[in-house]
Amino acid sequence: MKAIIKLKDGSQMTAELYEDVAPISVRNFVKLAKGGFYDGLIFHRVIPGFMIQGGGMYEDLRPKKADCIKGEFAANGVNNPVKHTLGVLSMARAMDPDSGSSQFFVCVEDCPHLDGAYAAFGKLCDKASEDVAVAISKVRTTRRGWFDDVPESPVVIDTIEIED
Repeated sequence: MKAIIKLKDGSQMTAELYEDVAPISVRNFVKLAKGGFYDGLIFHRVIPGFMIQGGGMYEDLRPKKADCIKGEFAANGVNNPVKHTLGVLSMARAMDPDSGSSQFFVCVEDCPHLDGAYAAFGKLCDKASEDVAVAISKVRTTRRGWFDDVPESPVVIDTIEIED
């Protein structure tokens, strides 16, 4: 199964989803994508050399809520062998290991310190997709309200399409 993350600027990232490794995370992501949940949301946290995070905020940084799911990673008792390398998609969460909901991040470099602590559930399929993620990570950012690393010019998700 694949996810095509289409951005308002016309660029896109295509990812393979790992149903066999993180079925709860993939099922949740697919349900939200097919329901249009991500349409119009932004990548609200972008850090060069680390990751881009989105899927839970509107352009004005109002949160869009979704139900929490079980965190599928080793520190939470789930065997998930996917390493956080360039292009890996993973569920964002707060301190509670079961606090992931709709927000996800894409690694723009290898991030081994995240292995076993976050639910990796997919990976970008090609260099063009990786290049888009890395380019997003390098956009100019600012502090807005409680948030650091917010793109000055919003990086907006147009839609996320799922191909079975």
